[in-house]
Amino acid sequence: MKKIVLVLFVVGFTVNAQTSKFSFEKYTNTKGESLNYRMVFPDYDTIRKFPLVVFLHGSGERGNDNKAQLKWGIQNFATDEALSLHPTFIIAPQCPKNKSWANYTVNDKTGDLTIKPNPTKTMELLVDLIHQLVKKYAIDTNRIYITGLSMGGYGTYDIIERFPNLFAAAVPVCGAGDSSKASTIAHIPIWIFHGAEDAAVNPHYSLDMFNALTKAGAHIGYTQYPEVGHFSWLRAYSDKQMMEWLFRQHLN
Repeated sequence: MKKIVLVLFVVGFTVNAQTSKFSFEKYTNTKGESLNYRMVFPDYDTIRKFPLVVFLHGSGERGNDNKAQLKWGIQNFATDEALSLHPTFIIAPQCPKNKSWANYTVNDKTGDLTIKPNPTKTMELLVDLIHQLVKKYAIDTNRIYITGLSMGGYGTYDIIERFPNLFAAAVPVCGAGDSSKASTIAHIPIWIFHGAEDAAVNPHYSLDMFNALTKAGAHIGYTQYPEVGHFSWLRAYSDKQMMEWLFRQHLN
């Protein structure tokens, strides 16, 4: 019994320690519109520039507390080990309640997604924030990475389809996108993750995107976990091979 209590304490302490690395931030544009986000800084008092990881949370973490978005996944990028191996800037914006990262229409018959011409206001603010951070900090613009889970997986596809030259790599987890746009993002290194038994986001969305990207000539990674439901991000963000792969990617 004592061993069990000790393990729970250590795990809780580790998570809290990682969360404490994220500073509380808010971006406000010239119109007074704002976006809450949390940020991790590397030891950037050097002549080097560092990559930037952008993390998009799921629908359950929406709000204005600027805390909930750290609940899943992103802490794996901020462990002492991860930051020592891959020092990086990390931002985790929080989507407001009842808002979304992505802006798609859904075909009622087929379920296919079609990206709308304009991004959501939240996505627009996020892209503005990224550009502001690039101006302010020692960020390597050839190594900006985007990842997200569930609603954030939708957002990951949305942002790379709208801004295909901004990101060096993308990792959408249990998400969905407009597969008809595959040719516009085929040059981006992408690794897709999904659970085979996902009841919230049908895995066929990921498979359709994989097939469309492969047909378009992309060199794409695809991992579908058997006997796993919607929480595929628990495995995806614990995958050290994925992490190593991600930080090797850069714009040509």
